[in-house]
Parts: sequence; structure tokens; C-alpha cells
Amino acid sequence: MAESIDQTVIVPEELSDQRFDQVAAHLFPDFSRSRLQGWIKSGELTADNQPLRPRDKVLDGQLLHLQAEVQDEQRWQAQPIELDIVHEDDHILVINKPTNLVVHPAAGHSEGTLVNALLHHCADLASVPRAGVVHRLDKDTTGLMVVAKNLAAHNDLVSQLQSRSVRREYVAIAHGVMAAGGTVDAPIGRHPRKRQKMAVVDFGGKEAITHYRVEQRFFAHTQISCHLETGRTHQIRVHMAHIRYPLVGDALYGGRPRLPKAADAELIDCLRQFSRQALHARRLGLIHPGSGQESEWQVDMPDDMQKLTEILSQDVKHRRSN
Repeated sequence: MAESIDQTVIVPEELSDQRFDQVAAHLFPDFSRSRLQGWIKSGELTADNQPLRPRDKVLDGQLLHLQAEVQDEQRWQAQPIELDIVHEDDHILVINKPTNLVVHPAAGHSEGTLVNALLHHCADLASVPRAGVVHRLDKDTTGLMVVAKNLAAHNDLVSQLQSRSVRREYVAIAHGVMAAGGTVDAPIGRHPRKRQKMAVVDFGGKEAITHYRVEQRFFAHTQISCHLETGRTHQIRVHMAHIRYPLVGDALYGGRPRLPKAADAELIDCLRQFSRQALHARRLGLIHPGSGQESEWQVDMPDDMQKLTEILSQDVKHRRSN
């Protein structure tokens, strides 16, 4: 089974005079680079209706036209994995992703992923790019994700993400006590030495903007809400570590657990056992691709983060009473 795709985008000034395949990867982020290169070579992806080689340069103002057949993703198997479905209709599926769940099959995670679960829940997603997934959450980040159930909805949601009209709010618990909220506007790219990490970089990074607001202060921690203008890999984790407020449980960017002075045994135990970044996608807002109406969903923090905030609050009360 296959479905037709027909998209046209304009090359922006900042991508001018770069390789065709590299520009295509920026402007068609819902498809893999290898698939885009294949479409360029077959003439299904053109510039100003002219076929080019992947290494040819394109200029700002040129029209990139993609007209191709999206084949079923045969290598991805359907698996009966439970989904926490917040909303579903003919066009979209909104899920509350749990911790310890990888979104896409990849090396080391060929099974047991969100995509495997989605294909079992809705077999038609095999004909939608990336099984309908248009944005990701890290393996251990919980919360809301939207999935497109057909190609029209997929194209619509990708366009909304590119125009930054999708509203994504996260809640996080960070080490340190913040005086106030603010904005981190710092480009993110691959770490120059540790390739498994991302980092704020001076050259070659992609624009990344995170707005954060203080929701609750504790003795040595802060609960914050974060609003993303961009969607870079590990963006909130990298930005919070960059301003020296790494997230609780984030071993990759925060290092070893930080234990407050004179903390009781319950808090010390909770912090030591919190084995994932304390980050949850709490609110998601978008224009519904079927109705055209503003739509929004919200889910509570998962149990582990709720327990952590309760213990942190108890710690504050205990300190004030002594």
C-alpha cells in the first residue's frame, strides 16, 4: 500500500548556496536523508521543476517540489504495546508517552518502540511517513505527543511545526533556586568531543529558543515551566544545563545527583533513585488539521515527578519549622 505526497517549499535566504540534499533535509524534516536523496536521484524531488544532483547548490527563492509515493514501512513491525490515548479522531492521535519508551525503531531499539505500538493500534499508519510521528520526545521524557493518522494531517502538522505555531509547554524540576524566569536563546549543535551529547555551540549550531518560568521554589531546587519556540534535540536539557540549572536525574547533562545540605533520608533516597530527567510535556496546542479549530490538551505530571515535588515541599516545611 502506498500514498501520494505532494509538497512545495521555498528555499529561505539562510539556506542559500548549500547542497540540495542538505537543504532538503532541513525543509522536509519528516523524511530521512537517505529517502530524500533517493527522491532527488529519481527526479521526484526537484528545484524549480528541474532535476538536480544531491551535491548541487540551491539558492534562496527556489521552489523545491516533492512529488512521490510513500511506501509502507515494512521493516517496522506492529506490536501490542499499551498506549495512553488522550484523544483520537479520524485525523490525529494524541498520546501521553510514558518514560522508558523510545519513539522510533533504530539501532539497539528495533522493537518495543512507540512506532511499533502505533502500527498495532492503527495499521493504516504504515502508509504515513514515520508512522505519523511528527515530533519526538526523548526516551525518558514523558508527556503529550501528536500523531498524524493520514498524509494530509501529516503535511498540515509538519507545516505548523515549521511555522512554530504548535504550542508545547513542559514542566521540569531543576537543581538550584532560580530568582526568576527568562529566555535562553543559544544555538545547539553536536558536542565537539562527546558525540552522544548536544551542546550550546559558537559555530554550526541551529537556532534554539527556550522560555522558562518559575512555578515553585524549594530549598535547593526549582519547578519550572518551559515553552519552546524551536524543537532541537535535548533542547530544554541542554539550555538548562547551560545556565547552570540542570534537570534532576539528567546524568547526561547534569552529572551525579546533587544532594542538598542537611537533607533528610527520604529526600536523599528520592534524588538518588530518580533515574531519568525530570521533564514532562504537559500541554500541547495546535490547529486541528481536520476542523481547523484551535485545540489543546493537558496532562498531569507522572507519579515520579509528583512524588519528588511532594518530598521537596515537605523538606521546605521541615526546614522552616526547625
